[in-house]
Amino acid sequence: MKIFILLLLSFLSFSEKNIAQENLSGNERKWWKEAIVYQIYPRSFKDYDGDGIGDLKGIISKLDYIKSLGVDVVWLNPIYSSPNDDNGYDVSDYRNIMKDFGTIEDFDVLLKGLHERGIKLVMDLVVNHSSDEHEWFKQSRSSRTNPYRNYYHWWNAERGKPAPRYSLFDINHDAWKYDSLTNAYYLHYFSRKQPDLNWENPELRKEVYAIMKFWADKGIDGFRLDAFQFVAKDTSFPAFPPGYEKNFMLYYAMGPHLHDYLNEMHKEIFSKYDVMSVAEGAGNSLKDAHQLVDADRQELNMAYAFEGIDIAKPDGYSLLHFKEVFSSWDTAFAEKGWLSIFLANHDQARMVSRFGNDQPIFRELSSKMLSTFIMTMRGTPYYYNGDELGMTNPGFDKIEDYRDIPTLNEYQHQKNTGGDLRKFMDRIKFECRDNGRTPFQWSNTNNGGFTSGTPWIKVNPNYKIINETAQENDPGSCLNYFRKLVKLRKENLALVYGKYMLLDKNNPSVYAYTREYEEKKFLVLLNFSTHIARAEIQQDITNAKLLLSNYKDLPANNIDQTFIKLRPYEAIIYRL
Repeated sequence: MKIFILLLLSFLSFSEKNIAQENLSGNERKWWKEAIVYQIYPRSFKDYDGDGIGDLKGIISKLDYIKSLGVDVVWLNPIYSSPNDDNGYDVSDYRNIMKDFGTIEDFDVLLKGLHERGIKLVMDLVVNHSSDEHEWFKQSRSSRTNPYRNYYHWWNAERGKPAPRYSLFDINHDAWKYDSLTNAYYLHYFSRKQPDLNWENPELRKEVYAIMKFWADKGIDGFRLDAFQFVAKDTSFPAFPPGYEKNFMLYYAMGPHLHDYLNEMHKEIFSKYDVMSVAEGAGNSLKDAHQLVDADRQELNMAYAFEGIDIAKPDGYSLLHFKEVFSSWDTAFAEKGWLSIFLANHDQARMVSRFGNDQPIFRELSSKMLSTFIMTMRGTPYYYNGDELGMTNPGFDKIEDYRDIPTLNEYQHQKNTGGDLRKFMDRIKFECRDNGRTPFQWSNTNNGGFTSGTPWIKVNPNYKIINETAQENDPGSCLNYFRKLVKLRKENLALVYGKYMLLDKNNPSVYAYTREYEEKKFLVLLNFSTHIARAEIQQDITNAKLLLSNYKDLPANNIDQTFIKLRPYEAIIYRL
């Protein structure tokens, strides 16, 4: 009888777990699904030693601030040894720390400090390419018979010039660089100092897994795989059709054997460590994304798709398009797989300048509204440092203000080819990556409290108004609103796993939706415009409870069962 009772209890427990998982729309609960990821760009976060460059000790000095945000994970952009051609994305030694940032001992202190505060650490892994100053490449280019030759993609010149490949960063957009030492061309999808690694070579893959094990054994909690959808290449390098570079992703992403590589990586690393895994990009379709992240594929944890973030343009964007894109991704992943949700990162300009309105009258409101969107959608939120303050684009007017290598190379390319430089400067003022890389604005003191020296890139001049110190003391600040959003999301699984339903689909100004899980239902209302807008919600909100809004005074008492009026950039969350 005792055995029977134990078996019965075990069965009931198993059934309850299954029911719970079914209630989560087929998605098993995982820590990385419920986490909020805070991305830190180390070069611009906090300078400790006064050389004008952010460093690990600077981050360590701000760990209590990071803890105060309520976030669960820090994603750290590359800190490995690097000649810094592309701000650390050109790695010369994957097991050491760039001198600008400190030492491996500093890293150990940082990791310990994060873990002591209950915060996990995700590292950027840059293995589509290395630096040309990495020992592998030095050996590879030394002779055609060197054992490391096949770690990279070489094309011997006696075969003629290889079929064209587009480089994102090269001054001439030519991804083949001739090297006279061995009379051959090497491939570089990015800058000339970032030769692409040859993933066809099993020895190279073993080296990468050994690097991953090195960091996982140190205790890190995850990997973000930079540009990984590009690693698989047809090494016969066939000619692409004319004009392919206008949509090079169709030819570069999701190449042959990519899934084989990820299956192997899962077997060697992800199955052995409790780490989260996400690759930059999600292919060219919803099907591609599912094949990367569905659990039964044994590849990655979550998709990090760019379709939504690419919507913002210098001349604006359509909210109808915005809603269509995010709704389609949610629908596609409602039952299987998992998404990332984000509106900014180190490769984008500032969130409020791209998707909101950075004019003083609307900056705080629209920043809070966009944060509300990120924190109430399905998927793991990725939030970029400084956006919690509503930091904006700096408005650089001179090319000398920029540090971004592709921007500088493209400027020279436009100059060399007679391009419209004024038009180019206007475009980069809106979209250049450096807009999101200006130093974190800690205070209204010199250089925004970022450094006692000369910053590596100019501080946004609005630091005297927009800074962490001022916002700490303001209950209605962007910073404190963000903390409230984080708390609300963490206290309500409906905002993580809940069913999403779009309301008032054809409204050009308002994004309205519900999130529902078990018996909890939330209504989210977001006005993306500068004017009062009416949302047709068709929901009974007579007894709705207001949980959060981004105005200092309460929403207007104009609700009934069919519509609600929203003030410019107003964000409201109700519990129904």
